[in-house]
Amino acid sequence: MMKRVIHRASERGHADHGWLNTWHSFSFANYYDPGKISFGKLRVLNDDTVAPGKGFGMHAHDNMEIVTIPLSGALEHKDSMGNSGVIKAGEIQVMSAGSGIYHSEFNHSKEEEVSLLQIWVIPDRRDVGPRYDQFTYDKSKTLNNLYQVISPEKSGEGSWIHQQSWFSLGELDRDMVIRYSLKKKGNGIYLFVIEGMIETCDVILEKRDALGIIEAEGIEIKALDQSNILLIEVPIT
Repeated sequence: MMKRVIHRASERGHADHGWLNTWHSFSFANYYDPGKISFGKLRVLNDDTVAPGKGFGMHAHDNMEIVTIPLSGALEHKDSMGNSGVIKAGEIQVMSAGSGIYHSEFNHSKEEEVSLLQIWVIPDRRDVGPRYDQFTYDKSKTLNNLYQVISPEKSGEGSWIHQQSWFSLGELDRDMVIRYSLKKKGNGIYLFVIEGMIETCDVILEKRDALGIIEAEGIEIKALDQSNILLIEVPIT
């Protein structure tokens, strides 16, 4: 029987550091909730707004798959592998920290804020070689559709990570109904509303609300307003 966990936007962890306004769907930094450690292998979903010219200085990660999705503005990246560049809305950054990597992320603009989602997935193997990828996705393919942007397959749409996990983005017109079926039996679905309002599994979700679903083969989603959504399919165990 399907099981649900509801994460309301207002119930997330929150910190305002002046240069960084951040909301945590799961326990992170100084925010700790024993009921929100992770959703299966989905460990972090941070909703960050960074002030102009500010950012995260060089710091280390290991054994984590890190996906960054800018929502507005532009983010400047540098890392210990020699990669550097700027990512903006319509692009996605993927980093396998693996055996260890240092990187920095700064707002590229001196005038405008940058808004982004940073997502961490626990990998299916440890100490892989660090890897960086950045790509532009076709936003037209997200219209009234769940368009795959991350998968385990190197030959799939978008980019790939070291986990049996799939990420999809959708921009839905009001009253649009779409369906999603699991790619891998036993996985769970974590649905995050970036903008708008939707109904799924007898639950209404508004901006920045999220719903985790397990023991279901798929879900149906109805847009109650113009809506942007992120759907993450991820192993539960």
